[in-house]
Amino acid sequence: MKFAYKFSNLLGAVYRQGNLNFSKDGNAVISPVGNRISIFDLKNNTSETLPVSTTKNITSVGISPNGNLAIVVDEDGAALLVSLITRTILHHFHFHKPVNSIRFSPDGRKFVVTKENVALLYHAPGKQREFNAFVLDKSYYGPYDETTCIDWTDDSKCFVVGSKDMSTWVFGAERWTNLIYYSLGGHKDVIVGCFFEKDSLDLYTVSQDGTLCVWESDTELDSLVLKNKLDNPEVPREGEDQEEEEEEVETQEGQVIRGKAQKSKNEEKTKNVRYKQMSKHFFNKERDFNNLTATAYHKPTHILITGFASGIFHLHELPEFNLIHSLSISDQKIASVALNSSGDWIAFGCSGMGQLLVWEWQSESYVFKQQGHFNNMASLAYSPDGQYIATGGDDGKVKVWNTNSCLCFVTFTEHTSSVSSVAFTSSGFVVVSASLDGTVRAFDLHRYRNFRTFTSPRPAQFSSLAVDISGELVSAGAQDSFEIFLWSMQTGRLLEVLGGHEGPVSCLCFSPVQSILASSSWDRTIRLWDMMDSWQVKETLHLTADALSVAYRPDGQELAVATLNGEISFWNPNTAAQVSSVAGRHDLEMGRKETDKVTAKQMSKAKCFTSVCYSADGESILTGGQSKFVCIYNIKEQMLLKKFEISCNLSFDAMEEFLDRRKMTEFGSLALVDEGAGDKDGVNISLPGVRRGDMSSRHFKPEIRVSLLRFSPTGRSWAATTTEGLLIYSLDGSLVFDPYDLDLDVTPASIRTQLRLQEWAAAIVLAFRLNEKALKQEVLETVPHEQIPVVCGTLPDIYVEKLLGFVAACLDKSGHLQFYMTWAQSLLMLHGQKLKNRSGAILPTLQALQKSIQRHWDNLAKLCDFNMYNIRYAVALSKQRGMKRVSEQEEHSKEDDDDADDDEQSEDMSQASLDIEEMIL
Repeated sequence: MKFAYKFSNLLGAVYRQGNLNFSKDGNAVISPVGNRISIFDLKNNTSETLPVSTTKNITSVGISPNGNLAIVVDEDGAALLVSLITRTILHHFHFHKPVNSIRFSPDGRKFVVTKENVALLYHAPGKQREFNAFVLDKSYYGPYDETTCIDWTDDSKCFVVGSKDMSTWVFGAERWTNLIYYSLGGHKDVIVGCFFEKDSLDLYTVSQDGTLCVWESDTELDSLVLKNKLDNPEVPREGEDQEEEEEEVETQEGQVIRGKAQKSKNEEKTKNVRYKQMSKHFFNKERDFNNLTATAYHKPTHILITGFASGIFHLHELPEFNLIHSLSISDQKIASVALNSSGDWIAFGCSGMGQLLVWEWQSESYVFKQQGHFNNMASLAYSPDGQYIATGGDDGKVKVWNTNSCLCFVTFTEHTSSVSSVAFTSSGFVVVSASLDGTVRAFDLHRYRNFRTFTSPRPAQFSSLAVDISGELVSAGAQDSFEIFLWSMQTGRLLEVLGGHEGPVSCLCFSPVQSILASSSWDRTIRLWDMMDSWQVKETLHLTADALSVAYRPDGQELAVATLNGEISFWNPNTAAQVSSVAGRHDLEMGRKETDKVTAKQMSKAKCFTSVCYSADGESILTGGQSKFVCIYNIKEQMLLKKFEISCNLSFDAMEEFLDRRKMTEFGSLALVDEGAGDKDGVNISLPGVRRGDMSSRHFKPEIRVSLLRFSPTGRSWAATTTEGLLIYSLDGSLVFDPYDLDLDVTPASIRTQLRLQEWAAAIVLAFRLNEKALKQEVLETVPHEQIPVVCGTLPDIYVEKLLGFVAACLDKSGHLQFYMTWAQSLLMLHGQKLKNRSGAILPTLQALQKSIQRHWDNLAKLCDFNMYNIRYAVALSKQRGMKRVSEQEEHSKEDDDDADDDEQSEDMSQASLDIEEMIL
């Protein structure tokens, strides 16, 4: 099963660069994150990363009107046609130049791509299979600088393109007689957005200096006249002295339409479309608002959203330019703005801080608010039940993520420097973090507060952290004083300072079965400290190189150590003897950075693993380091099982083994040339204290690396903190055939025969021998509910663990909650003693079962609380109505008999009870 892990999700990053999009129903945001696409479901509060990736960071995303297709373009112009239904790549294409924007027509038949100063009109891929999904229809020339934005009319007859040369061009998607192209000026800066009015050719154009121009057309959309296809009109040319070869219109790649000054003879007979500037508006003239960076327009409600470099956004109603709303949502510039179909929700992306926000402007509240670590992610830890992941980053923040929703639900910002390590206590409700600011802090996940702060007598930079199995002892290693500090979680007092290492303490790890602390150091030793015997050194393991990482096997009977020479050695902590070792230096396969003077093969000799982690069953070990590969080794066989390539993003450094010769000149590599603020590749580094206008802005390409690895306690997934973010790899559920004890008589037909004979136990054994998920689920759900305890009691012991693991997996996704809970209860009650004797082997299965039950309990608790409040409200409302009706009837009953009065009161009370039932239903 170690081969079955595949990429599952990306956490720790929600937005990097590019344009945001909403889904067709407006309930999900589609965000580019590096070279991947993440979809955030705003109604169910979940996140999903598509299993597709480009070769470089994504810059443009276009979504079809029906929401089924997406065109994803990276920095080099390489495009992917992705199906949002099947989550697969349908077509590859290359535009050969960076693409600035891409937009589908409202009817979904065509799309426009802008690159350099050209607008390319393509036929959109249809439902039929085609050899070439992207067929070029027309090429539109006109702007003299790069094109920036696109918008379509509602009937898909025309589109408008904005440019960096401060002009806006209106083009016809067809060969209209009265509109082929039209150029608009009126701005003094780059065009950021251009928008058509609803069912009209009227235009709004917005420039970077905060200027809005309103343009009115003298022609309606229905007045556009299509040219006769039988005519052979004169082709517009750029100049009269062009050669005849340039006059050719029809090519294999479609028509070429160029902007020109003169008109053709056919156009003089028809009244052409004319535009008139109706008004010109200016945003706030203060310096903070002067740089307009993003804009969006909602045609049905006539609302314009503008985002600025200061993190402020405005809502205006057009064409009157009435300010509706203004708010500051970030300290960095707003890079992208998007509106959903109803116009209620606005999505903002801030690339500087990695923020993704969804704001409901009518209620003035956040619908969605997420931010990843905007610096490197340094550490991670799984909670004991595998439901939460805590991460720490160089930005000094500790974030806790839910593995089911893949979203961050709490962020702690108390640290003032990089967080070097995080850990959960055994209860799962306390997160402990160590930082280079000289503090170790404990956070409560019930009240979301920092309830303990541990410090050392002298200032020290803590680089490692460990919490014992009881949750009472907290230890942290210092990288400057070479000491280990021990605190009590209950009192917060410093218990002991452990000295003896002659180098920085690189890693700490408590034994999972006894109170023994293992510490690794750069002094080439592993020291085992006995917490029960006055914190004395129990054993000292001498290594051949500096120790970088240490980990205990889940049963506590083995110790794995990663050293600087690229080896992983395994030790018996009881006898202090080395059991085996794995030489994995050559499996790293380091890439060559653009600034390296030696080859990647020579560089790999000095590389090593910086993180090791045992699998949940203790049979394999997961390793990673300064490379794009993560390796899984079988400990017993001492062999490599599989290598995972965590990223194929060439926007990172050290991704390729050989340098690109095209970047090498006689003066050196072009990668060494700093192009300043104009270079968009890489990460921007500004001087401290400077927020805008930094002329000394530099850029660098982050180097791909794996800083830490952790296996989930359930054994069904593992996580890696990388340059890209927090990557989750889960077991692939698509494995169809993996039999256990296959024989000729083990067939689906024989299994169903046993079901018809009501031989439930025999059918379950045969189903697990064949080991097909659908068949196992069919057999289990066929067993009558009252027969479950009887069947569980007659099962062989070897199939009890397999059935318990399958029940835990089904309980996580199935809606038959009570049915599978009965299976789990019967198995644990009848085979509890036997399972307890093998608790170490079945611990991942029990933790997976606990995780599923806890998730269902949380969901049902919320639902029950909500129903209780509704019932109380309905009862109170019905009592109020009943009392009111009784009082009214008493007033009217003074003239009636006592018997009639009693009848009316009974009718009113029965009506009140009916109201209660209606409210509850």
